[in-house]
Amino acid sequence: MTHLHPLSSQTITAYAADGAVVLRGVLTPAEVQRLAAGIEHNLAHLSPLALVASEADDPGRFVEDFCTWQNNPAYRDILQNSALPHIAAQLMQSDTVRLYHDHLLVKEAGTRQPTPWHQDQPYYNVSGRQNVSFWIPVDPVPLASTLRFVAGSHEGTWYMPRTFRDHQAKWFAEGTLAELPAIDAEPERFRQLAWALEPGDCVAFHMLSLHASSGTGPGARRRVFSARYLGDDARHAPRPWRTSPPFPGLAERLPDGAELNDPLFPTVWPRA
Repeated sequence: MTHLHPLSSQTITAYAADGAVVLRGVLTPAEVQRLAAGIEHNLAHLSPLALVASEADDPGRFVEDFCTWQNNPAYRDILQNSALPHIAAQLMQSDTVRLYHDHLLVKEAGTRQPTPWHQDQPYYNVSGRQNVSFWIPVDPVPLASTLRFVAGSHEGTWYMPRTFRDHQAKWFAEGTLAELPAIDAEPERFRQLAWALEPGDCVAFHMLSLHASSGTGPGARRRVFSARYLGDDARHAPRPWRTSPPFPGLAERLPDGAELNDPLFPTVWPRA
């Protein structure tokens, strides 16, 4: 049975205004332990979509993987049966919640590679405003290596998505979207939000919210699981390029503008 987790009106309002909120104690200690076991299983059985996002000379290692929930019972349990679906419905102000995908992000201790400022939705194959991503660490995350957000950056502007290490425009054509502003150089113009986190906490953010993070300290492993959900207005937006993550064959099953009625994206709220 899905856990319920009523949110305050202030939290829901803050999410709508800022595009990011911190949520404390969302997962129980048993769920954190189960999720950590799922992450270790994922690391030992990386999918064909996995990638190393750090340089070869990095003293640490930044590993990502995508869309493995169907083969990982721990992931599936957290995505469907934890408090996350109920929280997602409230934050999105949506009657329904559909699972979009899971995303593993592990920065081993001493990883130098930062995650540059970016939005997620331009890399995706969905349209709509009702969405939420949860960034869920199973290790303590100090302020120095947590995820940072630009408050209000989800309000509509799409910024050019680029590859993280060599900054290539592999999605939208050059000049078709706005370029990222100098966020860190103008802190008074771009108000940043960031929170230290303990296991069981998470941050929830809109897929258009600008976010970034630094590397990790020499003794601090940072294992994070991201859960991404879609609401009532989400629609399929096929792209002529490989999205991140890709969904091979989906364009043949679902036309442009269709609801995402497909086994890849099960409805997790309300529960059947």
